[in-house]
Amino acid sequence: MFLEERQAKILELLAANGKVLVKELAEMFSVTEDSIRKDLTALELEGQLKRTYGGAVPIKEKLQITEAQKRRISDVEAKRKIAAAAVKIITQNELVFLDASTISIAIAEILEKKETPYKIITNMVDVLVMLARNPRINIIFAGGQINKSRDGFIDGLNLEFMSKFRPDISFVGVVGVDVKKNSLSTNDVNSGLHKAKILSISKNSYIIAESRKFGVEANYTFATLENVRGIITENKPAAGILKAAQDLNLEIILPD
Repeated sequence: MFLEERQAKILELLAANGKVLVKELAEMFSVTEDSIRKDLTALELEGQLKRTYGGAVPIKEKLQITEAQKRRISDVEAKRKIAAAAVKIITQNELVFLDASTISIAIAEILEKKETPYKIITNMVDVLVMLARNPRINIIFAGGQINKSRDGFIDGLNLEFMSKFRPDISFVGVVGVDVKKNSLSTNDVNSGLHKAKILSISKNSYIIAESRKFGVEANYTFATLENVRGIITENKPAAGILKAAQDLNLEIILPD
């Protein structure tokens, strides 16, 4: 079971039982008690629960799993494949931006275990919590007013902060990517404005998207693909999409 799946299950158990115990969770998931404590700490920082001696309790009478939590446990295998392909692009000494995307969590999960002293900037709480565990990683957190789904910061303060940086590589998530229509889209305007800014200031930008998002048009189109170097996905797109990508000089990156 992957980290995000385990944490989501912990929240489900907490909602059902009113409390969870470190020892019982460690036995249930066949991991160390220290791993469970780290899970509970991460979830507490997200405002999902309250740590207690030996376990955790809900902050409210009935704990609600956020939209971000729900997204984290969907398409897990696809996200892992995309993350693995993305990490291969990163080299030491480059400043890398990880967008508020559940694929960014999968990327962070890989980076956390590596010996390389990466330089990461992110606006996503989960990524911050995960990478802060690795003392070799130099991490910059772009804060501001947290968004409604509680997974990151995409407000004006954050945009002002991010405008000072020029990431060597940025990984940006989307709700929809239509290569034939040359558009990138999402459902939240503020999120779209933030993503567009990142694309404009980055030296190299890559869209991280599951193959099911190709041809999808969400509510808000935030950018075209001119400022994008490539799209990282888990399955080879259809021939028509590949041709459209070639016409845009857009690289399609797949897992090995």
